[in-house]
Amino acid sequence: MSTATETQRGTETANGSWQAGVVGGILGALLMGALIVAMNEPTLAVAIPSLYTLAPPPSVATGMFVHVSHGAVLGVAFAAIVGALDLESPAQQVGAGAAWGVATWAVFAALIMPVWLSAVGSPASPPFPNFAPPSLLWHLVYGVVLGGVYAATVDRL
Repeated sequence: MSTATETQRGTETANGSWQAGVVGGILGALLMGALIVAMNEPTLAVAIPSLYTLAPPPSVATGMFVHVSHGAVLGVAFAAIVGALDLESPAQQVGAGAAWGVATWAVFAALIMPVWLSAVGSPASPPFPNFAPPSLLWHLVYGVVLGGVYAATVDRL
């Protein structure tokens, strides 16, 4: 009987973790997107949709859709990492979120995005590598929100 209970609990935690990752990723990406619009709108209106040849013309709405989609997928990856590392305390989860934000900045924004934008011929192609401090701030905010929302919702979803 106790084995069945443990198995059921493990399944609930696994389901809640990916769902918490999606919710945290979406909310983190929305806040990050608002910061991008406030600080450098062309990044969201041109560069991000250009990854999929959806710009020009510039479109904040299209950029936000693509960006939030990325945020949700990266939130699921975050949930998998948190589960694999067995990070259970909210402080650990928020700290992991901050680290994840920095990692996504270093790998995706600074290294992959410039190459990808250049490959698709985007008018918004930044130099390679693109370790831009504002982008670090945006990704750090994404990660902290992701980690905080994850910690607050993982046992509720």
